[in-house]
Amino acid sequence: MSAVVSPIREPLILGGKTYHQMTEDICAPTEKTPSKAWMVAFVLAVTLLGVYVFSVVWTIWVGIGSWNLNRTINWAWDITNFVWWVGIGHAGTLISAILLLFRQKWRTGVNRAAEAMTIFAVVCAGQFPIIHMGRVWFAIFIFPYPNTRGPLWVNFNSPLLWDVFAISTYFTVSLLFWYTGLVPDLATVRDRAKGLRQKLYNIACFGWTGSAKHWQRWESLSLILAGLATPLVLSVHTIVSFDFATSVIPGWHTTIFPPYFVAGAIFSGFAMVQTLMLIARKVLNLKEYITLEHVETMNKVILLTGSMVGVAYLTELFIAWYSGYIYEQFAFYNRVMGPYFWAYIGMMSCNVLVPQLFWSKKLRRSVQWTWFLAVYVNIGMWFERFVIIETSLVRGYLPSSWSYYSPTWVEVGLFVGSLGLFSTLFLIFTRLAPVIALAEVKAILKSSGDQYIGENAKPHGDDH
Repeated sequence: MSAVVSPIREPLILGGKTYHQMTEDICAPTEKTPSKAWMVAFVLAVTLLGVYVFSVVWTIWVGIGSWNLNRTINWAWDITNFVWWVGIGHAGTLISAILLLFRQKWRTGVNRAAEAMTIFAVVCAGQFPIIHMGRVWFAIFIFPYPNTRGPLWVNFNSPLLWDVFAISTYFTVSLLFWYTGLVPDLATVRDRAKGLRQKLYNIACFGWTGSAKHWQRWESLSLILAGLATPLVLSVHTIVSFDFATSVIPGWHTTIFPPYFVAGAIFSGFAMVQTLMLIARKVLNLKEYITLEHVETMNKVILLTGSMVGVAYLTELFIAWYSGYIYEQFAFYNRVMGPYFWAYIGMMSCNVLVPQLFWSKKLRRSVQWTWFLAVYVNIGMWFERFVIIETSLVRGYLPSSWSYYSPTWVEVGLFVGSLGLFSTLFLIFTRLAPVIALAEVKAILKSSGDQYIGENAKPHGDDH
């Protein structure tokens, strides 16, 4: 009697899609001709990148005098942009590392792009302090290394040097964590490719075969890197805040900066993830993988961290009033009523009032409103860094040194151009690797009995 072998059925998930169809959807952007929308975005991004390169070359050739810095305000748009970009890079590490350790399944739809965003944001951030040096070829001297200069070493007491250690460590661990997660998916793309492309992807995935030993080591390495990256979420922006908090300038010398900067970094980082992922969701046709559940969950984090930032703003004002220290009181009075009052109004409206709209479930689950409000948050967080830096410097102890700062076209070009650098790197990434962590999504589906929290999943009470 012959044995009857039943055919193997792929489980149906995501509204009837099989695992094979998932692979087709997620790998398609790396294999097919780019769409018109992608081409338009790429041309715009490269144009802005050209503006950035020109502005950098102009700054190096002409000198820092091409900026509108003066004796009173020697930190301006460059450091504002540096802190803003570092903050944006925080969401990737939070989504990837902390949520992995807590086994949050919803992270798998957005973690890959968030990790890539972290890498590209730190690349953009790291260039501003170097450009601010003026003579960029001396940047090598900021690293402590055995040299022929004898006793001449960097100043280890300087928070600026702490930045070097913090950001370089953050970038290294984030890069390793991001690339480790990519390896199984690069192997999937390799298996579907042919010729030279297949050989290149085979090198990129280190010859991954998908054996049990490979998966075991991959999971162990992911957990180790997640454990290393988790403290970085708190330490990196805390150290960035020390650039200000360890000074004696009224408006900067405050102990609330470390937790306040960390909350603001996560706040702005999640807003940037929403800004990018909702565009990718539309352009790359990933609506079934970046679902309204993902959008709503991230909006809840934005609401929480936005409320924390709002409390920090009000706490600063209260402490300045309660301290009785006239110089601190004047610094905050000048922040609210001084020449940069418009920036303070923009900061408060975008960072405190706008996130409160996410108390509405209808707005939390609206793609259009989410993208619109996320852009407002990004603008507000840039205003916050500008307000902290400029308003604390514009009015010093001596009225004779009071000044006003407005950027030149070179400084504007550097900031706008850095957006082009970031966008160019992200668009190239979408063409080279899957934007969704395919292997992790499949693993989550298998471990949960092929259930997926998405728009086509079965309703779960009011949350659907």
